[in-house]
Amino acid sequence: MTENAVEIKNVVLHFPKQRNALIMLVNFFRRKKVRFTALRNVSFEVKKGEVLGIIGKNGSGKSTLLRIISGIYPADEGSCKAAGSISLLAGLGTGFSGHQTGRENAILYGSILGHNEQMMIEKLPEIIEFSELENFIDEPVRTYSSGMKARLGLAVASAIHPDILLIDEVLGVGDPQFKEKSKKRILNLVESTGTVVLVSHSFGLMKDICDRLVFIHKGEIIGVGEPDEIIKLYYETTGKD
Repeated sequence: MTENAVEIKNVVLHFPKQRNALIMLVNFFRRKKVRFTALRNVSFEVKKGEVLGIIGKNGSGKSTLLRIISGIYPADEGSCKAAGSISLLAGLGTGFSGHQTGRENAILYGSILGHNEQMMIEKLPEIIEFSELENFIDEPVRTYSSGMKARLGLAVASAIHPDILLIDEVLGVGDPQFKEKSKKRILNLVESTGTVVLVSHSFGLMKDICDRLVFIHKGEIIGVGEPDEIIKLYYETTGKD
């Protein structure tokens, strides 16, 4: 992996289907789990220093693929190797504790992302300033609106500069002014981080910042290449469905 930050080879991932009592009973007698395949024989690499975008319709496997790279989901088949530290910007604030303050949750959320307490304490002034929650940072998070939680989550996650940054649709946080601020923050992260893998439905953004795109459709890789070429392939493919 001397030139690649991420290498994914023949990755297959299965998920259990939604179950009810009848399905569970049938599966018990069949001694076989009902599953669906979220990813099928997925293979590609991300070069060091590259900004790679992943596009596809909702439910195609984009977010699942990021979670494979981050190590949240282990592959059922195949392999995924990543060189360096990884941060995943997705589901902002989902790990927050309602009874703890914003300040306490910032440190907690940072630990979930793999960073020690002392480092997060040093980052707190930057986190508080960016989140614009100075007047609420010592209030319990249960008193926060969903937008405030998301802003704090983005502030924490983006305060870290990993070797590999994974971004899953986090540019729609807060009011229009904060959304623009968030976009600039993400673009700065892209410039300062060694390698970036980005999932977004904003093809304009993808064309502006991505070196290559991966098009995934129904759990399979349809194409990898230049942004204009892959976006054209996306419309040709999805227009037939």
